[in-house]
Amino acid sequence: MKRTLITCVIAVVLFTAVFGLVYPLLFTGVSQVVFPGASNGSKIMRDGKLVGSKLIAQDFRKPVLGANGKPKMDEDGNPVMVADPRYFQPRPSQTTYSPSTTFFSNLGPNSTDAQAEVKANMDAYLALERRYDPTLTARGIPADAVTQSASGVDPDISKSNAAIQAHRIAAVRHLPMATVKKLIADHTDGRFLGIFGEPGVNVLQLNLALDGLGR
Repeated sequence: MKRTLITCVIAVVLFTAVFGLVYPLLFTGVSQVVFPGASNGSKIMRDGKLVGSKLIAQDFRKPVLGANGKPKMDEDGNPVMVADPRYFQPRPSQTTYSPSTTFFSNLGPNSTDAQAEVKANMDAYLALERRYDPTLTARGIPADAVTQSASGVDPDISKSNAAIQAHRIAAVRHLPMATVKKLIADHTDGRFLGIFGEPGVNVLQLNLALDGLGR
């Protein structure tokens, strides 16, 4: 009995040391050497300052100002926000793009609440974009423009979503459409291993590139 107990204690200590300390430290060290950027959160720095992560979407809306020049508040005391027309907009988010509470609405496809949410997102999208592309209809809106991602912080939008928004960006920033399209192409990630998933346009990096043009 004593011998069995000693063996169990040794096994617990050994496996704790190997899998609780050595294994994590080994893989952390390897990842720091082989993939230093990804292992540290794919941070994006500008002029020595941290501006975000390639993996996390950000909110590119702005507060609605009242007649007194101050932000309008909703019934819960939060600022009323609208999409900033100078920037590409990410996918809708249940968490307003908070990385600390990533989730989505969890509503089923037959839910009336989900249908109302998609309808509201579609109306807002059309109101924002159709002014710059009169040919845009509800049927032409990509699914990612009106639905949430599973995390609520998906950093990418589809190429078709970006192409629609390009009309607005070119008009508001007074840029040639060719310039905007090139920026989209430069910040589009291809399929994983060339076959998995769909190409995605990183919104944060794209908007930072836009600001870098100084217009």
